[in-house]
Amino acid sequence: MSKLPVKAMILAAGRGNRLRPLTDTLPKPLVPLCGKPLIEYHIEKLVAAGVSDIIINHAWLGQQIEQTLGNGERWGVTIHYSPEPEGGLETAGGIINALPLLGSEPFVVINGDVFTEFDFGELIEQACSFSENQLAHLVLVPSPLFNAKGDFGLNSAGLVESQGQYTFAGLSLLHPDLFKGMNVDFIKLAPLLREAMLKQQVSGALYSGLWSDIGTLQRLQETEQLLCP
Repeated sequence: MSKLPVKAMILAAGRGNRLRPLTDTLPKPLVPLCGKPLIEYHIEKLVAAGVSDIIINHAWLGQQIEQTLGNGERWGVTIHYSPEPEGGLETAGGIINALPLLGSEPFVVINGDVFTEFDFGELIEQACSFSENQLAHLVLVPSPLFNAKGDFGLNSAGLVESQGQYTFAGLSLLHPDLFKGMNVDFIKLAPLLREAMLKQQVSGALYSGLWSDIGTLQRLQETEQLLCP
């Protein structure tokens, strides 16, 4: 069973091609939403949930992220950085690369390009009740139009299924054993999760509150219209 404090990782290595030209000179996590860099919303919510150690990976213009956020002192947390080669290592590869910083207990993983009002404290609580065989807990949302076919399903026992009508929110709690024996490489996360789902090792929860994937200029503008009209 995990005990506080729980570490968290913010995935921030993406190039952000669909947010160009903003991301030609600015890393995607620093794109402003209502005047504040997107990643700072995550840091504030993690701090509010009691997280004191945050790991941030980066690739494209990563030094800008380090210069902007520093060591986390202004939020009262410690920020560690996990640099990646140009182009990044894909989601799972980036996490594997950062495992020495993440430890041996379940850790929170947040996609750097989403905005949500979801309470990260729920992930911390979930970490404290991880079962012995469990490898992941995912937050799912009703599928938006741009992902109408969905990513995963959720059954009545609270287990995530490899196909279904819900979209992965980019908010999760992962156990390092999900990556056991794997070397740093260009590795995607979804296939590893689906393999664990077949063994009933992935739980999930459906969130129906405010959530937005800030993946394109249009969705950035739509989210700003909701938050700062």
